[in-house]
Amino acid sequence: MVSTDERRFEVLRAIVADYVSNQEPVASKAIVERHNLGVSSATVRNDMASLEEDGYITQPHTSAGRIPTDKGYRLFVDRLSDVKPLSAAERRAIQSFLEGAIDLDDVMRRSVRLLAQLTRQVAIVQYPTLTTSTVRHVELVSITPARLMMVLITDTGRVDQRMVDLGDVVSDDAVARLRAMLNSTLSGSRLTDAAAKVAELPETAPNELREPMTRLATVLVESLVEHPEERLVLGGTPNLTRNAADFPNSLRQVLEALEEQVVVLKLLAATADPGTITVRIGGENEAEEMRSTSVVSIGYGTRATLLGGMGVVGPTRMDYPTNIAAVRAVANYVGEILGQ
Repeated sequence: MVSTDERRFEVLRAIVADYVSNQEPVASKAIVERHNLGVSSATVRNDMASLEEDGYITQPHTSAGRIPTDKGYRLFVDRLSDVKPLSAAERRAIQSFLEGAIDLDDVMRRSVRLLAQLTRQVAIVQYPTLTTSTVRHVELVSITPARLMMVLITDTGRVDQRMVDLGDVVSDDAVARLRAMLNSTLSGSRLTDAAAKVAELPETAPNELREPMTRLATVLVESLVEHPEERLVLGGTPNLTRNAADFPNSLRQVLEALEEQVVVLKLLAATADPGTITVRIGGENEAEEMRSTSVVSIGYGTRATLLGGMGVVGPTRMDYPTNIAAVRAVANYVGEILGQ
């Protein structure tokens, strides 16, 4: 025999499924007809009365139907024992689409497009964070005898290009020596430590290289102290307007909040380690403007290192199992690609 609590949860699950699918309040008669619960309409009505009393469902107006509350969605998500993984074909499509990326910016753009398409929600992807990145290589390319392009490449695929005016003509041999000094000092250093090391380089440079090294170091420090963790890519904003009925009074507020970088970073702030999904529903969101939304987020990276966060934002009436599966799959592939 199924316990009363289990049966009530099955009724709640049926209400969530039907409401997410149809956007219409769900009546007991529909639950009996559509879901094989093996109980009478009267029993379902009693269970719905109990669920309503406990705050899991509510009656939006005088119709016979009920809809889930934030509390109801929370119980539903907490009891999601098995999230159906994406099909092999879907996973292959994700992998080949992301592996076609030519650089970090392209990986970020493709990830956000994929997430928005797979979930039909607003997708957010955060660039790899500064604190976890290390310097892989610094390249110097002569543009003119007195001008170089400096390229900083990190282990997470970030490529930062800067033009440096040297103030005087510098030979190819001098450029090679400058390149060697930069790489021997910085290669393998965390970006957070690299700025201090760069600042000391002019002191240790031979006299004839001190002036060009000072100019290179000044530009390089600027590059290192910028915060790429504050760089975000958003996609799929029209998906919110497609669900405008879910935001009767708050759509404009939500759209404006998504333009605020601080608000969006807070939505991803709970992503503590790669692979852990966080779901925040309605009133659980810190920003008041976002309390009509749900956020499914995850950290991406290698097994040992968190590189950044990504997720989707949509109405509380969202398909949680599908969105969780999609966010997890894209994060896994992005972590693998950047790890390589």
